[in-house]
Amino acid sequence: MALKKVLVVDDESDIREMLRLALEISDFECLEAGNIDEAYNLVSTDRPDFILLDWMLPGGSGIELLRRLKKEEASMNIPVIMLTAKSHEDNVIQGLDLGADDYVTKPFAPKELIARIRAILRRLSTDDPNALVVGELVLELDSHRVTLGSKSLGLGPTEFKLLQFLMSHPERAYSRAQLLDRVWGSNVYVEERTVDVHIRRLRKVLQDVDAAYSDLIQTVRGTGYRFSPRDLTVL
Repeated sequence: MALKKVLVVDDESDIREMLRLALEISDFECLEAGNIDEAYNLVSTDRPDFILLDWMLPGGSGIELLRRLKKEEASMNIPVIMLTAKSHEDNVIQGLDLGADDYVTKPFAPKELIARIRAILRRLSTDDPNALVVGELVLELDSHRVTLGSKSLGLGPTEFKLLQFLMSHPERAYSRAQLLDRVWGSNVYVEERTVDVHIRRLRKVLQDVDAAYSDLIQTVRGTGYRFSPRDLTVL
């Protein structure tokens, strides 16, 4: 079985070396890039399964690279963890809004980072070839493609899994803690506000194509969220 490829994008060679050793010990193949151009070329030629992305890089920021990757069909579904010294809440939200799956502040423990990578890869894996359909909204589990009418939705891996869970469990309200457990996994170290960020992004993507579909994801005051296709007029 081929090893999963993890691309480490960081301009500090010591950090890349530390992560390379940790990844190889944990049975991952490690690719390395010290700047945005090197990283983008490796994404295009080597197709990594995961990206560890530093915020501050020569020639631009990791956020710029993340934004570019999430706009391109070939790379939009590659999971990304941001590695950075920036810990302000606005920075966290910016990274998550653009499609990052997690956010790790330096300094960090390599074992914890490996655990987060494994947790994200576990929740993204699926052998179910069937599609989930609500009106004109179609989520294909095998290809990780989501379409609304004739338009393809540019969802990141986390939004895809979140939508998959919600579409699979309609008309039931879930708390943020329950969604974190069911979608992110019980061993993932993220805060409950992360759910709000991804719900907001998911609604916006749906809203941009058809406002009626953004209303499928309802806020349940005092509880959390519910996916309700009951009043969708196209059904």
